[in-house]
Amino acid sequence: MALAKEISSSPITERQKKKDELSKKYQYLREKAKQKVRGKFIYHEVPGGVFEFCYGPIYKGDETEKFTLTDGGVYELPLGVAQHLNKNVAYPEYGYIPSQGDNDTMVGGYSPQQGMRIKAMVRRVSFQSLEFLDIEDMPSNVIKVETVL
Repeated sequence: MALAKEISSSPITERQKKKDELSKKYQYLREKAKQKVRGKFIYHEVPGGVFEFCYGPIYKGDETEKFTLTDGGVYELPLGVAQHLNKNVAYPEYGYIPSQGDNDTMVGGYSPQQGMRIKAMVRRVSFQSLEFLDIEDMPSNVIKVETVL
């Protein structure tokens, strides 16, 4: 009696496995960005004003959307738009950073050879979620404090 080997008609290669995993991850991120979150819009530059902007397609197949938000209003926005408002709508504020140099070359606490640098990022708008905070959006500089008795 002869032993028959089963031969797969289409073996899945490592490349195909990676492609499928990336496709699943891409689809997951796309769906997560579309999830609606409820929150309060704050317009820091013009209190009481109206902020209009267009949010372009991040993922293939999405369409550009136009949003009109009023300061202090409560809205239900896609998570991707809320993250964009909190992370990307800011401008840099430049300034001289005091150095610990030689006092003879210092003029008013600043060295003339020292250039300007970004001192702070000034937020124009923000979106405060009225739901729970996502673990991925937690600040990285959180310090855990414990009391030992």
